[in-house]
Amino acid sequence: MDGSAQNPMPVQVGVREFRENMFGFLRQARLGAAFLITSHGEVVAELRPPSPEVRPRRQPGALKGKITIAPDFDTMPPDMLAAMEDGAV
Repeated sequence: MDGSAQNPMPVQVGVREFRENMFGFLRQARLGAAFLITSHGEVVAELRPPSPEVRPRRQPGALKGKITIAPDFDTMPPDMLAAMEDGAV
């Protein structure tokens, strides 16, 4: 694996090498490296880090007040409880 975050030019990598070291290539892409995946000398795919506008930014607390739990969330309906108890061994 010769791609590095300092190398702006994509590095060509064969499909077999990519498959055997996929997680390493993905880790390098996260750090800024780019790769051209080739099969029999023909480029079949490109792996590069996503552009900043594609990467969603996490906003802690963004759903505050939008999610509620029903008051009877942890209450078992009586008919279901009876069915479970009748079948108990």
